[in-house]
Amino acid sequence: MRLHPQPTAGQATPWSFPRPSRDTLPNGLTVLRHHAPGQRVIAVEVHLTASLAAEPTAQEGVATIMARALSEGTDRLSAEEFAAELERCGATLDAHADHAGVRVSLEVPASRLARALGLLADALRVPAFPESEVERLVRNRLDEIPHELANPSRRAAVALSAALFPADSRMSRPRQGTTESVERIDAKAVRGYYEAHLRPAAATAVVVGDLTGIDLDAVLRDTLGAWTGPAATPPAWTPVAADDAGRVVIVNRPGAVQTQALIGRVGPDRHDPVWPAQTLGVYCLGGTITSRLDRVLREEKGYTYGIRAFGQVLRSSADRTGLSLLGIRGSVATEVTGPALADLWQVLRTLAAEGLTDAERDVAVQNLVGVAPLRFETAAAVAGTLADQVEEELADDYQATLYARLAETGTVEASVAAVRAFPEDRLVTVLVGDAEQIADPVRELGIGEVTVVDG
Repeated sequence: MRLHPQPTAGQATPWSFPRPSRDTLPNGLTVLRHHAPGQRVIAVEVHLTASLAAEPTAQEGVATIMARALSEGTDRLSAEEFAAELERCGATLDAHADHAGVRVSLEVPASRLARALGLLADALRVPAFPESEVERLVRNRLDEIPHELANPSRRAAVALSAALFPADSRMSRPRQGTTESVERIDAKAVRGYYEAHLRPAAATAVVVGDLTGIDLDAVLRDTLGAWTGPAATPPAWTPVAADDAGRVVIVNRPGAVQTQALIGRVGPDRHDPVWPAQTLGVYCLGGTITSRLDRVLREEKGYTYGIRAFGQVLRSSADRTGLSLLGIRGSVATEVTGPALADLWQVLRTLAAEGLTDAERDVAVQNLVGVAPLRFETAAAVAGTLADQVEEELADDYQATLYARLAETGTVEASVAAVRAFPEDRLVTVLVGDAEQIADPVRELGIGEVTVVDG
């Protein structure tokens, strides 16, 4: 028997998040591109500056319906024909709307990029918005809303937004609209929102993948470059004042065997210098199964299957009017809701008194920085992050710089940031559960006034 020699590992090469090249098409559309050898499925992300705050109050949710309707036919293809053409390309096309704008995502084999980009360009340039398709999308959205409100996690998010933000702020209401507002949306409203906000000068396309043998300049010129429209007006973000005074909102679900908890407040966006230290500190607190919250509430007490702390950007702007949601979420059995919250607050008090350990900091850095190359193995992951940077008005090298700053952040700095992220007396707590069983034990904790609302 002949045995071949065992292969040996090669020399590891340094990794950093890619920095794309940037240029602008004659129609004003910005293009970021990154050549990723071997990635034969190319990812395209298009960010369109169309804020939810610009929606008519009576028709909130129109941005979502418009985003979904972009692929429901063009001036030359019906909805069915458009879907068939995408299928022939082996492509997927998705779109959604959020506070900062509309995002359209395309994935396609490199050999069919030109054809798929032509379909994407037509969807943006000449969408049909047929009345029958818009009506169908509205019905679908109306069907989704009761299911979302029945989900304890989604219901908690709706209640937290309403508690944190003033009633006249768009951020206080569901991103995809309410039943009342969605019912008022029609094809005319969708067309009006499109014409008012979608234009090439307010769009950025991110293209990531193996571009070998592809004349991307020519492809872009013949597809997205053919989109015309008026000049874009930069969005004027209005600062939002949030009320994070410590209090509890119980969304009553009689007979619920579990309590869904969502605890939150508003924090800075990624332009703030504290973001790297805050990211590290919050990860130590509740970013994984080895974090403090899980270690106490799951491993020691057995209250939950898992509880997480997180920071989620809601809206970001270079002029520092952006903000994020800092939150803790998880579910516990109804009968241990009071003890679980008591232990959670004790974790926060201990963190404030003692800080993090060097071991916790080191594990967090390894998890956040050390495995980063695995997170960005696909073109879609890279394109999505680059588009996030565009959406949040960050520099093209932000992500690479962030990893360097995370690695440099010390234990004390991360501890201070985590304590400031979750001060024990400035947290709004939303509990979706059986108010009759959990209200009194929660009042006894003294973490804020308790209000019960219908579920």
